[in-house]
Amino acid sequence: MAKQIPSGLPKTEAASPHMVPAAYVQSQPGYQRPGDAAQMPWMPVPPAHLNCPPGLEYLTLIDTILIHQQVEPLELLTGFETANKYEIRNRLGERIYFAVEYNDCCTRNCCGYSRPFTMKIMDNMRREVIILERPLRCNSCFCPCCLQKIEIQAPPGVPIGYISQKWHPYLPKFTIQNEQKEDVMKIIGPCLMCSCCGNVDFEIRSLDETTVLGRISKHWSGILKEVFTDTDDFGVYFALDLDVKMKAVMIGACLLIVCHCVSSAPLAYLHLRIDLFGC
Repeated sequence: MAKQIPSGLPKTEAASPHMVPAAYVQSQPGYQRPGDAAQMPWMPVPPAHLNCPPGLEYLTLIDTILIHQQVEPLELLTGFETANKYEIRNRLGERIYFAVEYNDCCTRNCCGYSRPFTMKIMDNMRREVIILERPLRCNSCFCPCCLQKIEIQAPPGVPIGYISQKWHPYLPKFTIQNEQKEDVMKIIGPCLMCSCCGNVDFEIRSLDETTVLGRISKHWSGILKEVFTDTDDFGVYFALDLDVKMKAVMIGACLLIVCHCVSSAPLAYLHLRIDLFGC
């Protein structure tokens, strides 16, 4: 099935395979629109690094990533599922990337949170630097042969890692793989995806599950936000000197966990906080 270009985009700009339409990029580095105090500039382009995929240089300099889902008025008012769009920022609020979900209207509204998608992550020059490919998979422990997975590519067309769900009767478990599909780490979540006045932690563990290497935490944001909105804060904690490719893979892991494990209401806002430092 052909992927539908989100509505409202100029077809001439959307046709380029490695460029995001200008409608999605609202400012350029250092630019702030007059009268818009909340508008943040783009993060300055860092120097190139050896053995670093083009566009991932940003990840070598930062220890915090914020991912903010843009509000879609149609979805907020009617519950009609639209293509998700995200701003990816550093600790200072400077934009690093912009991510857009690509699929068709029927898929989004019929398959819900299990829907397949292609997520394109672009830099400030509208160049695609990371691609997330999520196929249509089951969302139940009763289908162990067709569980969730996602492929991370950087640059587009070059896989650098995979996240695959492993069957368990009541715990969400995922395996992190490198580009050779070799298992490198595991992610183990809690039985309950909600916690009153506390965080929900997904532990990043060694392959034998004896050593905790980090964690992905859904932070408690207050009773009003938890009940009446879908505003979430996530933190991912691991070594700052982690390979830059694995940092990009962790972004894919966060988005998969949000779609598969955490989402339980129509999306209005989404905040992911990724703190990268030694445990």
